[in-house]
Amino acid sequence: MSLLSKFFQFREQADGEMVKPFLDHMEDLRWMLLKMLLSLTVAMSSAFYFRSELMAILQAPLSKVDPELPGQLVTNDIAGSFSLSMTLAFYAGIVFSLPLLTYYLAGFVLPALTRKEKKMLFPGILAGFVLFMAGVVACYEWILPETLRFFFEDAKKMQVKTLWTWGKYASFCSWLTIGFGLLSELPLVVLALAIMGVVNFELLSRTRPYAYTAILILAAIVAPTPDPVTFVTLSFPILALYEVCIWIVWVLDRRRRRKVAVSEYPE
Repeated sequence: MSLLSKFFQFREQADGEMVKPFLDHMEDLRWMLLKMLLSLTVAMSSAFYFRSELMAILQAPLSKVDPELPGQLVTNDIAGSFSLSMTLAFYAGIVFSLPLLTYYLAGFVLPALTRKEKKMLFPGILAGFVLFMAGVVACYEWILPETLRFFFEDAKKMQVKTLWTWGKYASFCSWLTIGFGLLSELPLVVLALAIMGVVNFELLSRTRPYAYTAILILAAIVAPTPDPVTFVTLSFPILALYEVCIWIVWVLDRRRRRKVAVSEYPE
């Protein structure tokens, strides 16, 4: 059985209704992708309109390293400025349309959400977006300038003449900031898995050392800042959020056990 068929079976279990034909699932998938594509297109078009402002935002970390550095970056393509604008619009569109994209995806995966679950879905998406933007801003303000400064000064120290291009720089910045934003979503993912019953407090507490190690490794990969103080300072909030999530899961487990006990042994 294909992975797609298994996923459609999961949708039917979540929906609780009669088995739907395969083509009906594909139709739902098509409409979800169309809505996501439309949302992303509108967000990208809006971002493209403000490409000058996005360019100023992109230049700011360079100015922190060296005020003359923004003027030293080049493009080796005739349509380089337009390509750079499209790149900025693409990544900015992903960031600003993320709440809608998440909502459409959740609606497709779990088509039969109850009213109570829908009320929980909106705050969950909002919390996820806030965490994501917090990670993006933290990376933009601290990790990105420090990483750029390290590579810039290392090249000068090694007497290596560097020729940074705007395309490579934009891709590097986008990968770094969006990657750290996604890493900041980890606590929310843990809570979602706990609510679904995939993980519990015992499992999280037992695997805490491995999880901490994995978080630090991911932080080092996503945001390779050479300054250990900066690295620890920016990794600590994610570790702290993960620890808070573990104890929230403990509270959820206690409530779940109390409900089971009340249902099995009513007064």
